[in-house]
Amino acid sequence: MRKTKIARIATVAAWSLATLLLLGGMAIAQSVQLQGVIDGRSGATMTVKSADAGNVVVLLTDNTEVQEVEGGLHMRKKQMGMTALVPGLPVEVKGTYNAQNQLVADSVKFKGSELKNAQDIQAGVAPAEAQLQAQQQQLQQTEQQIQAQQAAMQAQQAQLTAAQQQEAANKAAIAATNKRFGELSEYNILGEVTVLFANGKVMVDPQYKPQLLQLAEKAKTINGYVIQVKGYASAVGSAALNQRLSTERADKVTDFMEQQGHIPLTNILAPGAMGTSRQVAPDTTAEGQADNRRVVVRILQNKGIAGN
Repeated sequence: MRKTKIARIATVAAWSLATLLLLGGMAIAQSVQLQGVIDGRSGATMTVKSADAGNVVVLLTDNTEVQEVEGGLHMRKKQMGMTALVPGLPVEVKGTYNAQNQLVADSVKFKGSELKNAQDIQAGVAPAEAQLQAQQQQLQQTEQQIQAQQAAMQAQQAQLTAAQQQEAANKAAIAATNKRFGELSEYNILGEVTVLFANGKVMVDPQYKPQLLQLAEKAKTINGYVIQVKGYASAVGSAALNQRLSTERADKVTDFMEQQGHIPLTNILAPGAMGTSRQVAPDTTAEGQADNRRVVVRILQNKGIAGN
């Protein structure tokens, strides 16, 4: 009888210990929700800066759902690619922590309007359309005043000067915004290829494909690399057309790097549509226009990983 009682006590103790271990495991694997701003991308990981938790390393996997949400209750959802996760984007991340204290993301959600703002900052776009329209209206009013009131020429000149100062202030604000974006993450440039395009064309010329493939192979040998793709256009045609051309050129090169170069989407930043900004040659000649119709592809490595 004594042995039987001891055996029962041992069995109860074993079940109690197993239950505690199971509950402990469930607590460890409990889902976590994090809100913050993407502070940098490095390979399959990104850093999210949260007001509550500080800088958190988030691991992106093939099972991570990336969604654009809209509406007060986030009822409208749209599946997005990982290339949409750009620095400066406010996100909500759900997942669990692994043994390396990384938050393994089950889902990453963001608002479409905030994605547009983050992409505009990355691409270094011009001032908001509302500001441009306001300036154009001011210039039109100034021209009408000059024609109708010759006696008020001096006052009108002062107004024109004020408008120019406002434009300069807008450019300074853009430069400051670009500087803040550049400070989100510091990268080393470890490789670069420039792809040129014919006028009005968006397809990658075969002569550049070997260079892009070599760049892709080099990138795979670099720890924590990311690929940056930025498309440009010459200043021939309308601004809307040139913006579309720069977008489609960047998208075509990105598709080639993914499909032919076998670069994972987790290692590619969202393509930047730069339009006619940052021209490298005068658009007054055919040669200059050809140099400006380009896509620049770079291998980037976070300086924290490189150790400098």
